[in-house]
Amino acid sequence: MDYSMILILVVMVAVFYFMIIRPEKKKKKEEENLRNSLKEGDKITTIGGIVGKIVDIKGDNIVIETSMDRVRMELAKWSVMTNNTAQEAAQKARAEAQAAAKEKAAAKKAEKERKKNEKKNGL
Repeated sequence: MDYSMILILVVMVAVFYFMIIRPEKKKKKEEENLRNSLKEGDKITTIGGIVGKIVDIKGDNIVIETSMDRVRMELAKWSVMTNNTAQEAAQKARAEAQAAAKEKAAAKKAEKERKKNEKKNGL
């Protein structure tokens, strides 16, 4: 058997693994972490588009309130698509980090300008 044929087969399997299997495993792990980190008070969106606030967790099920009328529904944890509370917290943290980075850059620029002016006025 030709070695080039074996090499092509190995490369195809590697590409298949890195392009399809590995990302799927990563996505499933992220979804599992999301569902395991749910807690009472979190605002969630289900796969079916239902939005509500978690009021109780019962093993593999959660109870949510869906409206101002306090309508409660019991759903399976696997039906949770997003944790809106966690997403909002992550966005807020990202915005704060960006603001801090901008402040730091502005302070560094001002310090550089101050040193340049001192050097200019000193000569």
